[in-house]
Amino acid sequence: MVKQWLQKNLKGDSVLWGIVIAFSLISVAVVYSATGTLAYKKMEGNTEYFLFKHTFLILVGLAFMWMAHKIPYRFYSKLSLVALIISAPLLIITYFYGSNINDASRWITIPVINQTFQPSDLAKLALISYLASMLSKKQQFLEDWKATLLPMLGWTVAICGLIAMTNTSTAVLLFATCMLLMFIGRVPIKYLAIVVLTGVIVGGAGLAAGQRMGTAISRVQDFMDPNEVPFQLEQSYIAIATGGVVGKGPGNSDQRDILPHPYSDFIYAIILEEYGLLGGVFVLFLYLALLYRGLVTVNKSDGAFAGLLSAGLSFSLVLQGMINMAVAVGLGPITGLPLPLLSMGGTSLIFTGISIGIILSVSRKDINEERAVGAAMKSPLNAPVNA
Repeated sequence: MVKQWLQKNLKGDSVLWGIVIAFSLISVAVVYSATGTLAYKKMEGNTEYFLFKHTFLILVGLAFMWMAHKIPYRFYSKLSLVALIISAPLLIITYFYGSNINDASRWITIPVINQTFQPSDLAKLALISYLASMLSKKQQFLEDWKATLLPMLGWTVAICGLIAMTNTSTAVLLFATCMLLMFIGRVPIKYLAIVVLTGVIVGGAGLAAGQRMGTAISRVQDFMDPNEVPFQLEQSYIAIATGGVVGKGPGNSDQRDILPHPYSDFIYAIILEEYGLLGGVFVLFLYLALLYRGLVTVNKSDGAFAGLLSAGLSFSLVLQGMINMAVAVGLGPITGLPLPLLSMGGTSLIFTGISIGIILSVSRKDINEERAVGAAMKSPLNAPVNA
């Protein structure tokens, strides 16, 4: 009965569903451990507060993923430009009137439910979908600068520039993903060079005019200085070193009481401390598996839009995960990027769920077609006729 229900309601790549469920279970366990002390201090001893809140948000994210995977993926092509048009003014409003947390206005607080919303999450999803749509529709006109490349250049530079005013790392990651998507979409190198040059100029201007210029410079300088180890990274090193190969065990982290943001930016350090090198490698394997299944969907897709959409969203999620893990082990300057599918969050979990749901929507179509072809091959009408 359960198997039949799952087959009926959870369409698409079954392996990808399994990867997401595994991430969700790990996230609940690690966030519960990482927020125990925080909950005890802020919630008057209610150590389960963040556990219930995070579990609820994961379920909401999974619900959005399920709804997104039920929608035919071509529908997202029609929505992408509308979402972009909505995202741009939201980013501007957030900069001037958003909730300022940690010296950055990245969130808008939604009234009544008192939940913060990060417009950059919507902008990322909208821009990747828009580029995939444009590249698929204009494959024969990629040399037409005005009709094809100028709109893509304009939206990419504008959205990344607006995000750079409050969130440097997200802007850089999104811009890199867009360049990769354009390269896969066969945009000529000379035009890509123009996009990169324009993006650097506009992004630099946005950074200079925004809120994070000083922070971005100091973090890069700290990373380049061999004699300087930032406090966050020092505590992350201690967590990794004391975790060893097998870790201290679930809930036994010591650095969660010292390490800043152990439930979001540095959650990978807590994973390495509690579950050791083996746990860290397993999480890395899950991200590589997620990328592989996304690329399998690309390979099986029957159209340019489906392939580009799946590739763009897969690369966006996995690159963010790799950067977060690299920061935790000291391979990159400190950023504010959460670990997708694992860090505690609100809208990030929802939009991550939607992104994976779209990939599943693409794979759902491919699997349905394969089943239809298989059924047709087994049909008596296709059986060989004996002479």
